[in-house]
Amino acid sequence: MQFHGVDPRVAELAAQVQPRMAEMAERTVAQIVAEMGVYGDEQFVARDELQLSVQRNLDVAVRTLRAATEPDLTQAVTTGRVRALQGAPLPELVRAYRIGLTQVWLCMVEFLREGNPGDLATLAAATTAIWALADDYAEALTTAYRGASGELMIAQQVQRSALVEALFAGGSATEGMLWYIARVLGISPDGDFVVVVAETPVLGREPLPHIEARLRERNHASAWRLTPELQAGVVSLRHPQASETVAQLVRDADAARVGLSPVYSGLGNTARALHFARVALSSLSPGAAAYGKRLDIPAGTAVRFEPGLGQTVRLVPLGGTREVHGLSMDPPGELDH
Repeated sequence: MQFHGVDPRVAELAAQVQPRMAEMAERTVAQIVAEMGVYGDEQFVARDELQLSVQRNLDVAVRTLRAATEPDLTQAVTTGRVRALQGAPLPELVRAYRIGLTQVWLCMVEFLREGNPGDLATLAAATTAIWALADDYAEALTTAYRGASGELMIAQQVQRSALVEALFAGGSATEGMLWYIARVLGISPDGDFVVVVAETPVLGREPLPHIEARLRERNHASAWRLTPELQAGVVSLRHPQASETVAQLVRDADAARVGLSPVYSGLGNTARALHFARVALSSLSPGAAAYGKRLDIPAGTAVRFEPGLGQTVRLVPLGGTREVHGLSMDPPGELDH
């Protein structure tokens, strides 16, 4: 904590600016609305709610400066949590706090200019106190914001996983429920889809890490769930031929074994497609993913495998002419035939 009480002269200044609380709040709201679009268009916070929040936070700040005691961070914590749940961006939230405290400082400067314009010591003490308080408020609301955002993210992930499971179970085929699931998951209830299942190499680890983000970069919406045995997802395709893009991304991930369903239409057919994807996965031999690949380690080195203990290794495709003579192949030694 940066704020540890203030000079008595600063406390006296705070008492002088207290009656101008409404004016400072009006100035703060006007500047916030003018400089930050997310507040100007009331995208996350209504104007009346913003006005009330600014008044409460400024009141707490000025009372803290008057009492010269440890700051009460309750209001900052409350604001941080509420704004996180509303989806307001954190940088703008911190900036709004600083705008409000700047208005308090400007008001103090006005009183000093009118009463004792040469009192630089009091001005310096007031500046130090206000920015120490600003740091404490910023830390408190940031911590609260991130905590609430984390809770919200976990809740949303749990919901997404449950809805994906409902699609795979096939028990939510009514049109209204499919529309709701598609809206929450961010995918279309109509169009073309493909189901992907990948064998989980280690408990709790995704065999296709960051696959949802990588698909999103290619304009393919998707939703996934992770179980101890499989990572499974449904991918919305822009067109049926886009399944090749999905297949390539899966191959690039170096997952153990992966199965893809045929392209199908309509989100309500996802359960059937999951069955086909699992059949495709089961048809692959346990060593299929390692065919034509080597350990991703420097030449002349090795990896030690202890008996009975498993570990994850990274495989990369063999390069060059991709011929490994001495192995039983047809044609002999040629990996890609």
